[in-house]
Amino acid sequence: MKIKDVIEWMQIADDDFDSAKILYESDRKHYEIICYHCAQAVEKYLKGYLSYNDIIPQKTHNLLLLNEICIDIDNNFENIRTECSLLNRFTNEIRYPHKIEIIEEDVNYSLIAVEKIRKFEPMENLRNIITKENNIKKNES
Repeated sequence: MKIKDVIEWMQIADDDFDSAKILYESDRKHYEIICYHCAQAVEKYLKGYLSYNDIIPQKTHNLLLLNEICIDIDNNFENIRTECSLLNRFTNEIRYPHKIEIIEEDVNYSLIAVEKIRKFEPMENLRNIITKENNIKKNES
């Protein structure tokens, strides 16, 4: 495991989530892109977790598949299956002409789902570990 890769996955995930929140606060709400950024954030959080556990993440946007692989490592990931299922609707397909109707409730739930996954104990533990390891590397330099 390369801690640098894990940190990068987590930073990009945070950037996607920050983008979703910024778009949500704008006057003109772009529901599709907000939900897309939420799905992208969770994809990267899951891939960061897999990377930390020495699993090269598959090139997929399927949040349910990524979550299943995480469940194989830690069955607590079962607790975020519902959130992954909801957000899975908003992966790359949403960026093309579609017939999915997205309402404000979908956006609100998407933002809540990402926040739940960010604060989910295994993700918080990972964030604490990489912060400590990153600080150790900085102090050694």
